[in-house]
Amino acid sequence: MAEHALKEWAVTIEALRRGEQVVVLRKGGIGEKRFELPHGRFFLFPTYEHQRPELVRDEYHEEFEGPLMRREDPKLLPLGAYAELVGSHPIHDAAGLDALGPLHILAPHYAAERLRWRRKQPLWAVVLRVWRADPAPVLHVTEEHGGCVSWVELPDDIEVPSLTPALDDGRFRAAAEGVERALATAEVA
Repeated sequence: MAEHALKEWAVTIEALRRGEQVVVLRKGGIGEKRFELPHGRFFLFPTYEHQRPELVRDEYHEEFEGPLMRREDPKLLPLGAYAELVGSHPIHDAAGLDALGPLHILAPHYAAERLRWRRKQPLWAVVLRVWRADPAPVLHVTEEHGGCVSWVELPDDIEVPSLTPALDDGRFRAAAEGVERALATAEVA
């Protein structure tokens, strides 16, 4: 069975790999009618083209300078992170987005811009349990992996290697519960 990968900014994947965050904010790519989560486990496919330092909170610029400064997607792409979908929550308003503010690296103005894009569709807060893949399988990127879409199917030679959790069970549970608490607080307000 073929593996799949969710495209995400390389800087966000690095934050996930380091355990800095467990949630990503997604609305889907331009080439999609809506964002969907059809896979329970998947690789994370780092993209570089649209990420820019001003779209990430200032306090993360230095820490993530390497992946943040790169602009072009490589032809040989290490897939160094593997994820399990733990939860997904639709965000419909600024209150929900503000509640998640401290739990991700995106700049507040950029996260708000993502919420406003395609206003009839929610922004999804996707909780992921992430593992570092070692050794990272390397994808030979072709045209079929391109485009502004969320998901790509990987070739059969990409297999799940040995995995090390980004966060141990207790720290992950606490971080995931933090997302739940933040969203519950926003709903009450």
